[in-house]
Amino acid sequence: MSSSRKTHASLQTIVATAVIMLLPLSAAGAQAESRWQPAMDRFAELDRENPPKPGGILFLGSSSVRRWDLARWLPGHGAMNRGFGGSQIADSVRHFDRLVVPHRPRSIFFYAGDNDIAAGKTAEQVASDFDSFTDLVKSHFPETKVWFIAIKPSPARWQMWPAMKEANRRIAEASKSDPLLEYVDVASPTLGADGEPLSQIFVEDGLHLNDAGYQMWADIIEPLLGAKQDS
Repeated sequence: MSSSRKTHASLQTIVATAVIMLLPLSAAGAQAESRWQPAMDRFAELDRENPPKPGGILFLGSSSVRRWDLARWLPGHGAMNRGFGGSQIADSVRHFDRLVVPHRPRSIFFYAGDNDIAAGKTAEQVASDFDSFTDLVKSHFPETKVWFIAIKPSPARWQMWPAMKEANRRIAEASKSDPLLEYVDVASPTLGADGEPLSQIFVEDGLHLNDAGYQMWADIIEPLLGAKQDS
């Protein structure tokens, strides 16, 4: 075979290999897109029924946000809940235009990373994904503040706590040099005197918070929300 034909064949092999390598990523992206489509459709309907007012407070993230009744635990602040259970940080990045942009919030309280570590992501990946999220916020809303609610230790995922703790550390460190990023430590109060998660603040699955857990979060986060709308 001539040199030119060998080169052409090699290029074909490289291109074919690249396509094969990209197929799983494309399939994963399409799967992630379709998985959350019902949630995105529901949020769009809520936004049509009650158009978001700019300059509000947005809570975003996974099931710990989705299950939180903000009107009950943080009354008077008009905070909007756009949590979708099972989500990872990358899902909020992927659907940013539908989750965040319509609200034009002054503050975002973000809880995710829990499912990311459970899915096998490293602490470095979690911090990197969160950087991607905050980069989007800055590009769209340069004066919006993002509050990262620390990944919580839990009985169900206690063996993953070292990675979660490292992800928290990385994000907390990054927040020190960024005036529009704050780390909210809900993790430390979740641990008892024995250094393990307080079982009494979780529901039976050992993963999600009960009323006592959400009261703990509210006590920490409510002072950060500013004046109430009805005050």
